[in-house]
Amino acid sequence: MRIVCNQWLHRTVLCIVLIFAAGCSDEEVPKKVQINARSATITDPVPHIDDSSFKFSFDHRLSPKDDVRTYLPFLNYLQRHTGLSFSLRFTESYEDNVDNLGRGLVQFAAMGPVNAIIAQKKYGAGCLVMGLNKDSKPEYRSVIVAGVETSINSLADLAGKSFAFGDQYSTQGHVIAKKMLEDAGIALQDLRGHVFTGSHANTARAVLNGNYDAGAIQDTLAEKLAMEGKIKIIKVSNPYPSSLICHVKSVDPEVLKTVKNALLDMDPTGVHRELLVGWGRTEMPHGFTEFHQESLDEIAVLVDRYLLNPSKDNR
Repeated sequence: MRIVCNQWLHRTVLCIVLIFAAGCSDEEVPKKVQINARSATITDPVPHIDDSSFKFSFDHRLSPKDDVRTYLPFLNYLQRHTGLSFSLRFTESYEDNVDNLGRGLVQFAAMGPVNAIIAQKKYGAGCLVMGLNKDSKPEYRSVIVAGVETSINSLADLAGKSFAFGDQYSTQGHVIAKKMLEDAGIALQDLRGHVFTGSHANTARAVLNGNYDAGAIQDTLAEKLAMEGKIKIIKVSNPYPSSLICHVKSVDPEVLKTVKNALLDMDPTGVHRELLVGWGRTEMPHGFTEFHQESLDEIAVLVDRYLLNPSKDNR
């Protein structure tokens, strides 16, 4: 299959995302602080999108524009190294990412372990590879952070404070963080209030702007903001399995083999560094490794407790 030029695709998806972002309400998390201030200028006409391509989607991490800037060059890498055609489909929520994969609206998706487990259970989806962190390990951590001027210095200090989670189906932004609070003896009813912001970037803004006293975000973003003196890190979780590239069960096995090999061969800090944009901000900064189902066992227990059978969960 021939590789399709994606210059127009960059413009197409960015246009869609800019329109989507402009239409979103800022009431839940006021956006006074910009975490990433880059912008895009679009002037050329937008051609028709090729419907014959494999569709790829992702769980939200940063702003829509920054997430798209990261994944479009990644898809260009896949096109160059597989000979297949890919296009990006933007989804509005983590839950939509699972459902679109299950319904076949997308064939591949970058997902956190929580969404990967739900996609497997609900739709029989498969997983190809797991992301490698900066230490080349297939794991990441959740980080609970607070504003630098707050009196919060430990998890015990969160009692009576307000807390921002990410998306309800986020591994780092919700499920791991909830386990951390539980282990520290902090139940949701012990908080003054809590919210699901929808993404790590929204949670960071909520804490930075003082809308919420503390929140849970991905480790890479937490480290960046802490180094800049914008937030303080309260607690870092134990390591859990990193994000994955998953697929709908109907994809041809030969296609899966080709895509998997390209993913395993990707070298984001070496020969392929110039092809990628902002890849170091993802949970997969050093590329990918083999996926093993048993690596998801611990998260699967938490998914069952907090999301699938939350009989005593006060969300």
